[in-house]
Amino acid sequence: QVQLAESGGGSVQAGGSLKLSCTATSGFRLTSPCRLGWYRQAPGKERELIGYITYRGTATYTISDKGRFTISQDYGKNTLTVYLQINSLQTEDTAVYTCAAQYGVACESKYWGQGTQVTVSS
Repeated sequence: QVQLAESGGGSVQAGGSLKLSCTATSGFRLTSPCRLGWYRQAPGKERELIGYITYRGTATYTISDKGRFTISQDYGKNTLTVYLQINSLQTEDTAVYTCAAQYGVACESKYWGQGTQVTVSS
């Protein structure tokens, strides 16, 4: 079983930056997920995938405005932290940001975090 915890959300002015963290831990030896993705869900909208990073450290972005987002990762002692850097924040970035880790031969098992709120004001 893997537990995910996001942090770093909050209220920020438009034009600013935020760096969100998602820390994965396990009661057993933590294995590397095949990928760990960042999602967001804005009020009244469906959840969308921002991008993901593989266990090899390769990041792929699926969001249309990908130039403002950077995903990176850092391995610790039985932990994995994946970051989401968001620059030039816009009011449209207001959403709940959630991470999800995928495991399995076909990345078929997914574990979700609780999410962290980001509110961007003009």
